[in-house]
Amino acid sequence: MTTSPVTGHRYLDRVHEQPGSVLAFAHRGGAEHPEIRGLENTLHAFRHAYGLGYRWFETDVHLSADGELVAFHDTRLDRVTDGSGALADLPLAAIRAARVGGREPVPTLAELVEAFPDVQFNIDIKAEGATGPLARFLLDRELGERVMVGAFSPRRLGRFRQLTRGAIPTSAHPGEVAAFVTAPTLRVGRSLLRGRVAALQVPHHHLFHGRRVEVVTDRLVRRAHDAGLHVHVWTIDDPAEMHQLLDLGVDGIMTDRTDLLRDVLIERGRWWSA
Repeated sequence: MTTSPVTGHRYLDRVHEQPGSVLAFAHRGGAEHPEIRGLENTLHAFRHAYGLGYRWFETDVHLSADGELVAFHDTRLDRVTDGSGALADLPLAAIRAARVGGREPVPTLAELVEAFPDVQFNIDIKAEGATGPLARFLLDRELGERVMVGAFSPRRLGRFRQLTRGAIPTSAHPGEVAAFVTAPTLRVGRSLLRGRVAALQVPHHHLFHGRRVEVVTDRLVRRAHDAGLHVHVWTIDDPAEMHQLLDLGVDGIMTDRTDLLRDVLIERGRWWSA
């Protein structure tokens, strides 16, 4: 069984408290669990994941027009709520008036963090304007041991790192992943990340010019571990694929099917039990 590297970040290294365990992330609270489908990123969804035993949550952040950080994936309310409009154009009161799935309010990031004091959060910065407020929020509350931050945007992630100066661990953006994967040697790959990155958070496969390319390979996992990095894979809802990734030695899996991932990890004796 592949052992996760020691990263120096408690957020990741807690996995060593239970040797052989894997970080199981409730993606948006377990968005496709049959009992909570349609209620992604709500307090109700995260309470459900917590009840299953999850202690690592994945969520997204946007900024309201009046400067409040909210846990929401889309730029607009329209897809998952009974409201309408872009979050960046709406004050918090208007966002809170909308109901996810017709029943649950959109939570603020502060509500999530305060509701689950023993949970670690993986936060994806979804909007340019949220970068500075998120950095201040996490630094003011001294959440460096409970949070890891990522973004698809190099600009957002670069700005966040500049503001937090290493106090908050971050994952690699896609350009950094590509550079690490294609580097001719481990030494070059490690130098490209320059200590900024604690984990590679990647899809299992990626479409490249219409061709399905396998991102997570034995080589990638071994190289990442040799560089002291975790490998987390999103978003995996098929048990057979979960088993395949665990066989490769990944350190974490993000899932919308919190029931299925929990069952697989318990079956393999790799569930991090609270």
